[in-house]
Amino acid sequence: MKKTIYAFTLCFLMLPLLSGVSPAADTIRVGTTQPLSGKFKDFGEEQLRGLQMWVHDINSRGSLLGKDVELVYYDDYSEPDRSALLYRQLIEKDKVDLLIGPYSSGTTLAASSVAEEHDFPMVASAASAEKIWRRGYRNIFGTDTPAANYMDIAIAVAQEKGAKTFDLISSDSEFSRDVADGIRKEIASRGLTVLMDEVYQLDQVDFTALAKKIRDSKGDVLLGATYLEDSLAIRKALITLGGTMRVKKDMVALTVGPALREFGDEMGPAAEGIVGVVQWLRSVRKPGAQDFAYRYRLKYGYNPGVHAAIGYSAGQVIEAAARLAGSIDKDAVREQLKTMTFHSLFGEYKVDETGRQIGKRNFLLQWQDDHRRLVAPPDVAERKLIYPRN
Repeated sequence: MKKTIYAFTLCFLMLPLLSGVSPAADTIRVGTTQPLSGKFKDFGEEQLRGLQMWVHDINSRGSLLGKDVELVYYDDYSEPDRSALLYRQLIEKDKVDLLIGPYSSGTTLAASSVAEEHDFPMVASAASAEKIWRRGYRNIFGTDTPAANYMDIAIAVAQEKGAKTFDLISSDSEFSRDVADGIRKEIASRGLTVLMDEVYQLDQVDFTALAKKIRDSKGDVLLGATYLEDSLAIRKALITLGGTMRVKKDMVALTVGPALREFGDEMGPAAEGIVGVVQWLRSVRKPGAQDFAYRYRLKYGYNPGVHAAIGYSAGQVIEAAARLAGSIDKDAVREQLKTMTFHSLFGEYKVDETGRQIGKRNFLLQWQDDHRRLVAPPDVAERKLIYPRN
């Protein structure tokens, strides 16, 4: 495969990594950055592999608008500023035709500003912070469930089971703040009550004091706007404090952490009964899920996670927009991204006037028998929710 080397404006050279065929007039070039190193490395690698599978599938079955598709990508090191510089490179020097956004809300905020400056439509991937859609931009289109709606399904299911009071914990980050704000609004709209509302620092490692507050609060349900590391630390603090693996709550539902296999691997039996929210699992009874999971496992040797599905689906969305437009003209593609409804591997794509995703909603899972089991909504549920927890 021929690689093209471009001089970068700083004191070093940047190598675009190409997936597909060499640059040519009969090629549609899709540009992206992903964190292939740094703190988001694992997520970025999986998201990129999803995108690469999408490119392979298009070229295997024929073409896009009569042309082969080529993926041009860079490692953004998990750094927003670097990603922004690289998207400028993709647009101005690499001359890509279509754009897929990077991993994370913070990096997407930076990258989408470059896209807006160039009036270049971008399909966001794993990015859900509400700030992305509040800036009045016309060129950023979401595929992920907005952070403010992440826990809607957990609250609805808990209320159906009889819960009336909730305890809320959240880290002090853009994503978690948005999730927590959404939780407060959803609980209030349902006439329910938040008894405890605690915010902790993103880099906090000692959760003893917070665990005591959780233990002493009388909320029926504990909701947490968390990541992986803090969800693990909080669960361990509750076990240490109580001398038992059981938290005295009818339901414990946390974001991010419980949706990952690593949560169960680390917690073992203590993961049992913990609830999480997830945008996609390979077991979901939706079109294409099993086929995608099977082919991904054959290609990479392990089962795909949600970020692989996000990457693949972001490609499907930009492909659908181009096909409906009959062109890669930016105005035509933008118009389709604004108005179309489309069902991808990930779920329904539909956005409001700001580009914020309104079609996609999360699923609810619960750790049962050392597996993540979908428990809601009913059309995807594999098992019944254990409520209250044993």
